[in-house]
Amino acid sequence: MKALVLASGGVDSTTCLALAVKEWGAENVIALSLFYGQKHAKELRSARQLAEYYHTEHLQLDLSEIFRFGDNALLAESSQEIPRQSYAEQLSQKTGPVATYVPFRNGLFIAAAASIAQARECGLLYYGAHQDDAAGSAYPDCSEAFQQAMAEAIWQGSGHALKLTAPFIHNNKAEVVARGLELGVPYQLTWSCYEGNDLPCGQCGTCRDRLAAFRQNGAVDPLVYPANIQQKGETSHEQN
Repeated sequence: MKALVLASGGVDSTTCLALAVKEWGAENVIALSLFYGQKHAKELRSARQLAEYYHTEHLQLDLSEIFRFGDNALLAESSQEIPRQSYAEQLSQKTGPVATYVPFRNGLFIAAAASIAQARECGLLYYGAHQDDAAGSAYPDCSEAFQQAMAEAIWQGSGHALKLTAPFIHNNKAEVVARGLELGVPYQLTWSCYEGNDLPCGQCGTCRDRLAAFRQNGAVDPLVYPANIQQKGETSHEQN
């Protein structure tokens, strides 16, 4: 079986990559990273380094033209600031997705990946959605309902040749990190922060979730944060 993994360079997708390599062997795994006009390229560099670490093929695709019509905090052309709040705090102030939700981004990523996966004769397509990102509709394209709908569309649209799998769809981020620690994932090579500075900010929603996930596992995040922020990390989501 050959597998394609959507590889952002972050914790969740890298854990998916490690799982795919364990299950199918590096020679049967392709990592795909997508540029969508985000504010920085650090996550893409991380994805490339991780593919080298796991000795998998690495592909990169530019989808930025599709996303140029929106004004989202994650996009380079946007005037919006990335919130330095937990997702729970953001959701308490509004209804619906958080400011860093890029409209239907995962849907477009998965569709593009499905085409490449089928062209490369892969039977499996991995993506790293988990419960915490779906909580409160912070990122609706990480929900189980969304995953099931996309999986059915891909299965039918590929002529029953390609399956979409989200191995962590019923797990929270702490459980994803727990699995990654078991697999020996080199989390020091990953990048999660929405900002592209020398050090992760430790205050945006994804940094807070990452710090909390390591802390809940009794582990130390191997990335270096400014001003001892790691000891002050907060949980971004209420636990389901």
